[in-house]
Amino acid sequence: MSKVLGFSGGDDFCPGGSIYANPKEASFFLPLGPQVDVYFPPRKRSRVNAPFVFDGEWFEQKQKTSIEALPDECLFEIFRRLPAGEDRSACACVSKRWLMLLSSICKNEICVNKSVEIKSEKEGDDVEFGGEGYLSRSLEGKKATDVRLAAIAVGTASRGGLGKLSIRGSNMVRGVTSLGLKAVAHGCPSLKSLSLWNVATVGDEGLIEIANGCQQLEKLDLCKCPSISDKAVIAIAKNCQNLTELSLESCPNIGNEGLRAIGKFCSHLRSISIKDCSGVSDQGIAGLFSSTSLVLTKVKLQALTVSDLSLAVIGHYGKSVTDIVLNCLPNVSEKGFWVMGNGNGLQKLKSLTVASCRGVTDIGLEAVGKGCPNLKIAHLNKCAFLSDNGLISFAKAASSLESLRLEECHRITQFGFFGVLFNCGAKLKAMSLMSCYGIKDLNLVLPTVTPCESLRSLSICNCPGFGNASLSVLGKLCPQLQHVELSGLEAVTDAGLLPLLESSEAGLVKVNLSGCTNVTDKVVSSLVNLHGWTLENLNLDGCKNISDASLMAIAENCALLCDLDVSKCTITDAGIAALAHAKQVNLQILSLSGCTLVSDRSLPALRKLGHTLLGLNIQHCNAINSSTVDTLVELLWRCDILS
Repeated sequence: MSKVLGFSGGDDFCPGGSIYANPKEASFFLPLGPQVDVYFPPRKRSRVNAPFVFDGEWFEQKQKTSIEALPDECLFEIFRRLPAGEDRSACACVSKRWLMLLSSICKNEICVNKSVEIKSEKEGDDVEFGGEGYLSRSLEGKKATDVRLAAIAVGTASRGGLGKLSIRGSNMVRGVTSLGLKAVAHGCPSLKSLSLWNVATVGDEGLIEIANGCQQLEKLDLCKCPSISDKAVIAIAKNCQNLTELSLESCPNIGNEGLRAIGKFCSHLRSISIKDCSGVSDQGIAGLFSSTSLVLTKVKLQALTVSDLSLAVIGHYGKSVTDIVLNCLPNVSEKGFWVMGNGNGLQKLKSLTVASCRGVTDIGLEAVGKGCPNLKIAHLNKCAFLSDNGLISFAKAASSLESLRLEECHRITQFGFFGVLFNCGAKLKAMSLMSCYGIKDLNLVLPTVTPCESLRSLSICNCPGFGNASLSVLGKLCPQLQHVELSGLEAVTDAGLLPLLESSEAGLVKVNLSGCTNVTDKVVSSLVNLHGWTLENLNLDGCKNISDASLMAIAENCALLCDLDVSKCTITDAGIAALAHAKQVNLQILSLSGCTLVSDRSLPALRKLGHTLLGLNIQHCNAINSSTVDTLVELLWRCDILS
């Protein structure tokens, strides 16, 4: 056969392998005799898969040697000698095996050529960073898998390393486990912030790997991680001593031992939040705060079984604490708040939020006011045992109070509300009442007192008993108001609002009358005539008696108005046209939601307003058809349109 084909059969003809460019072409040789084979390519794909005869010998194509045949140990040694950057990332794309091997290499195990390192640093100047100044990645739901974490660890290594990682939820089939966190620990030693939410498949092993590999960690947030226990928290405390923020929520296996370790080793910790952790008791709080090296400034305790002892510890040892949130602590009594106030340790406290704590009584709150001379902000929510007398005593004691918010405190009446204004007139800047059903509209005789000149912001929301009589007193007592929110007050009419508007001397900037269904155009006309030169934000949502007359008055008088909400008002195309033709109105936000009388005819006016609009709400405007909406979307390309 060699004579027929004219070659000797040596390696010179086809060095290194088969004579066929494609091994499948062997099947194209059809035998014509005992000595000769002829190449005959078929028109259709050959179905002959049997081995062929060549000079009477059986030939089989040799299998190519693959790098996949190498054991993990050899591949590991190869990979750790790869330069950082595109080469490592390209190898990670070959297979899952290569990716996981690459992600298992710690930074200190990589053999780096100095010249390559300098080159990669120059090429890596243009890197996209998060808001904190370092690379940030977030995985949620189905995207949260070990493979993705490994890819992130390898891919970010050449760009300074990952700085912030957030994992929320997990893939039900291939969810994040300790293996994924191990990859992050090996590949991201510069990690500064880690957040794990609802990741039940991650246990102590993964977080311990983070503690060992990411010792620059500053922020740790664990929520609904039932497999993580004190063991992992202790490892974090010992290895990540730069930790500044710690948040624990619904982690039943994290308790007192972990908190004691945090208090002992994390001297830089500034903020801690503990919510619904059944393993935390008074011993844990005491161990955390009694550490002499700890300088906490922000503390949040919520839904815990701690008792009066914990508040006593905070009151004594919280010398650097500026912000405290105490929410739903059923075992804390009046004694706890009294002892906390008398502990003389909260001299720097500036903000206090207390919600759903039965221990907030008149005596307890007064003690807190006396013991916190620098308290500026107080939020009291669902304090069922707090009365007018206790609120007034607290206002007198907290001489630095600037902002007070009361929500669902149903024992508070008009007497308590006005008592605060009488006694905090020098410094109080903002006061808010929300859903306080003890408020009843009474005809009060205003005593001869100095007006509350400092109050700039007043918010009264969903207090059905608040009416015209109370508003008329407010107008005389608070002449320097600039921000007024009176929402959901159906009892308020023009008769109550007009005196308030007329008494305001500073010029109103923000006014919210949403849900005041009995307010008419008369109030809006008076408002814009008196305060149009300062008014920037006006909300009339749900004021069904407001008509085009109000928009015409606004168009003539409000040069600074940038945010207007007339949703569910009796507005027509004529009112929108009046706004559009105003010479000095420069609206940025306009809401017409539920204005059923506004139709397609307003298209030209809305187009003209669109020169300044950044947001337009035309939801439930049934007289505007879809084609008009499409036109608006095309014309007002700078504006976010809700339809």
